[in-house]
Amino acid sequence: MIPLREEKSKRSKPRKEDLEFEIGFFEGIARRDPDYIEALQILGDAYTKTGQWEKGLEVDERLSRLCPDNPLVFYNLACSYSLLNRLDESFAALESAIKIGYADARWLESDPDLKNLRHDSRFERVRASLCKEKSDRQAQS
Repeated sequence: MIPLREEKSKRSKPRKEDLEFEIGFFEGIARRDPDYIEALQILGDAYTKTGQWEKGLEVDERLSRLCPDNPLVFYNLACSYSLLNRLDESFAALESAIKIGYADARWLESDPDLKNLRHDSRFERVRASLCKEKSDRQAQS
């Protein structure tokens, strides 16, 4: 699966016209094949970049049902919940992402989509959980 939103800060900002084209194109694909994972990932990313967070959340929720073992899907779901200030759901999705393998502590601490979580006392517990899971996986290797 393509890690789209996690890489967002490393790419130049796309033009609005390009994003509108992407949205129209991938909405059509998703209508024809609602389980086309790569199309849904691109569509969710485009919705988020254009501030259509409710639509992005709908896509991320669908992806979480289609890809229940993909940590990046649950990380992106946490981002969508966070952008909508649904903090409890965001923390639950982050915890799921970590349990199934999400391991990028540096991005977790700098991702602008999670900015409002960093002011919550639960954020430190999530960060510590990520570090522990990462350490446990390395010890098993």
